[in-house]
Amino acid sequence: MIVVIGATGAVGREAVRLLAAAGRAVAAVTRDPAAARLPDGARVIAADPSAPGALDAHWAGVDGVLLSPRAAGPASAGLLAAAAAAGVRRVAVISSATVVHPAGEPRFAAGFRAAERAAEESGLAWTHLRCADFDANALAWAPQVRGGAVRGAYPGAASSSIHEHDVAAVAVRALTEPGHEGRAYVLTGPESLTQARKAQLIGEAVGRSVPFVELAPEQVRAGMIAQGLPAEVPARLLGSLADFAREPGPATDTVERLLGRPAATFAQWAIEHKAAFAA
Repeated sequence: MIVVIGATGAVGREAVRLLAAAGRAVAAVTRDPAAARLPDGARVIAADPSAPGALDAHWAGVDGVLLSPRAAGPASAGLLAAAAAAGVRRVAVISSATVVHPAGEPRFAAGFRAAERAAEESGLAWTHLRCADFDANALAWAPQVRGGAVRGAYPGAASSSIHEHDVAAVAVRALTEPGHEGRAYVLTGPESLTQARKAQLIGEAVGRSVPFVELAPEQVRAGMIAQGLPAEVPARLLGSLADFAREPGPATDTVERLLGRPAATFAQWAIEHKAAFAA
């Protein structure tokens, strides 16, 4: 059985779906099973993975763990050590490309590196999935797109963002096939795109123009906090965008090499999610 920690996130949910569709035993950890809407075929574990010892009663029969560090937080080290002691064999960590390609505030990359270190010191066979920003981050634009334009800072900030399904597919390979132990993969999409270009591609998907209207970074920060978002959210976003405006984020062909097919494009992602942006 594979246990997915962070099962309601974009990557975790898709990993659960892929594993269940392949007939693999999979358990999805969620704090709120009633609201989780997880794929059929998954066992649901109601637990808070950030609470020490929360999963100690659930490791029997588990072979591997997909870990989202943002779901488990500082409890990641203890959680993985307990899994190893119970006989779990492997872990794949959803990490960030910023660990090796710095962008944004260093504290955020340090958090991912700490999760990687926890995996390395746990005794489990580990694989690190160092991801570029997710295509799914653009869903935050949906209300603005429906209103006619995207408004944000750094329209020229460019990155090779990745489809969450590709990350999940690599994670499933890492947890169910040999040969990925002790590997750290930098996973990106197939092309570097500016924010303005992404807005244009969303417009093409929904059949109308979607301009990107530039705002000052502090205006964006103030607006996000006024919406009730914690200060960490604009800090993560604006720090990375500022650096990507100076130098594009990394681009690799790792997804294609591992999956034997091209990584999905942002245009494909936009078409798949056009209902979220439709007026």
